[in-house]
Amino acid sequence: MRTLMLSWILLLYAIVGAGTAHAATLDHAHGQWAALLARHVHWNAAGTTTSVDYAGFVRDRDRLDRYLASLRSVPAGDFRRWPKADRDAFLINAYNAATVQLVLTRYPRLQSIKQLGGLLSSPWKKPFVELLGKRRSLDDIEHRLLRGAADYRDPRIHFAVNCASIGCPALRPEAYTGAKLDVQLDDQTRRFLRDRSRNRHDASAKVMRVSRIFDWYGDDFSAHSGGISVFLARYPAELGVDSGTEQSLRQGRIPMQFLDYDWSLNRSRP
Repeated sequence: MRTLMLSWILLLYAIVGAGTAHAATLDHAHGQWAALLARHVHWNAAGTTTSVDYAGFVRDRDRLDRYLASLRSVPAGDFRRWPKADRDAFLINAYNAATVQLVLTRYPRLQSIKQLGGLLSSPWKKPFVELLGKRRSLDDIEHRLLRGAADYRDPRIHFAVNCASIGCPALRPEAYTGAKLDVQLDDQTRRFLRDRSRNRHDASAKVMRVSRIFDWYGDDFSAHSGGISVFLARYPAELGVDSGTEQSLRQGRIPMQFLDYDWSLNRSRP
């Protein structure tokens, strides 16, 4: 009897110990990724976009791989029990880190991430990311796990996921975390809208010239933010518009023109 009891106690310790060891791998501060971003990603002088030192990421590739391995170790069941902000931060970081990893497969012989696709393929449809028990593509992460979630309500994620291109909102030089996610998404949105190369009001033509992101994901802004115009009207200072233009935006009386997207790699220049 004592032997049987001892066996049960040892088994209990083993289970608890395994759970503790697994929990230790779940860093919701995403410290490994945060350190890489702080080292290799830098804001421009205006604070509206960043450049990425991919050569530096090449030198730190082992660290990037270890971070992605830590994400890969998270069971889908555990993930589903997290608060929404933690889930979203996890997925945004996974998308951005996997995108950097994808770029490194051909860097420096790469001018655009689109070169990693082909005539009949897309770099965003390649299933190369092991995440939540499945082999996934970048599109899976963005469109199925983030936008496709039953509780998806926040189109500001479009200013957080980064496609390694100049036209894309900045790769933030810090990791997203559940504790700071709302503040980070707000800051990302404001920085992106301040960039006049991607979002501006043409007063003479009486038109808003905005990023094509608003065209591609217009349904998200309609479903969750009252439409593109209403969303933009929340940020008059960032867009540099007066109160009259803000009111016209809110009433949907200013037409939208979607600008061409710059797919050039967002790399640091010598």
